[in-house]
Amino acid sequence: METQTKTSVAKDFFINLGAVIALGMVVGYLINLLFTVINKAYPVTTGYNYGYYGSYSISWPVATLIIAFPVYILLMWFLEREYAKEPEKRHMGIRKWLTYITLFLAGLATVGDLITVLYYFIDGRDLTTGFIMKALSVLVVALAVFFYYIYDAMGKSNSTSRKVWIFASFLIILGSVAWGFSVLGSPRTQQLLKYDEQKVSDLQNINGQVTNFYSSKGFLPKTMEDMSSGDYYGVSRVDPQTQKPYAYEKTTDLTYKLCAEFNKSSDDKTSQTYPYVDMMPYGSTSASWTHPAGRYCFTQTINPNTYYKPMMPVYQ
Repeated sequence: METQTKTSVAKDFFINLGAVIALGMVVGYLINLLFTVINKAYPVTTGYNYGYYGSYSISWPVATLIIAFPVYILLMWFLEREYAKEPEKRHMGIRKWLTYITLFLAGLATVGDLITVLYYFIDGRDLTTGFIMKALSVLVVALAVFFYYIYDAMGKSNSTSRKVWIFASFLIILGSVAWGFSVLGSPRTQQLLKYDEQKVSDLQNINGQVTNFYSSKGFLPKTMEDMSSGDYYGVSRVDPQTQKPYAYEKTTDLTYKLCAEFNKSSDDKTSQTYPYVDMMPYGSTSASWTHPAGRYCFTQTINPNTYYKPMMPVYQ
């Protein structure tokens, strides 16, 4: 009998703990998803953008929500079934502890969110649409969790109210995922954007090789094959999507082109730029990697004045 009681306590402990962890994952990745979509839909124009397409990926939060939310519902269903058989289990210590920890964290998030909004207002900062929507996202999610658990702790929740809460949560998650795909594109679009991201990254690496070649030899390579020895290995020169080599064309003694085939058009809000001169590839004056869809060539220019030239001794 004692062994059976210990087994039951252990089972209840891990089911309650699993439910809280699953809830934490749902809340965390729902806010992550909303923030990512808001960042894309309402970008902040500061002139300093470090990201490219990958910074707007919603694959991980969507995948987590699709798995974690049903797991949470399933674990809560197990608990409610146990409580229906043994009502005294609702007053277990572990359940109370986890409930009040959840309430504490939800209340902390609510207070922190309100403090942040008030601070921005008092400090005279711009309350942009994106900022307000992020603040509302955190506030709504945190309050929803807080009020659900406070009603449960007070014993006011019942089967009907729990079903309403589950249905409302499902609609919020479904709407957030749908909004994410409408703003950022379908999974196929995400795949194409990741190909484009990799292509830009490869071209940037090739660009670095070209400038290094000029730095060491004093002239531009005629073809990419000229950089096939020495310290120029380790950079992919093949398009990962088409398996065709990227194009390099020397146009003058100080200019050249790097070309690739892109799936989607980029814009100033998503393209990668170098915010400071010293972050640009050495000797290159082109900092933008914005491109249209289709085949596009980036024209790069070498500035010979940026390279070190040893001073010759002067004889009288």
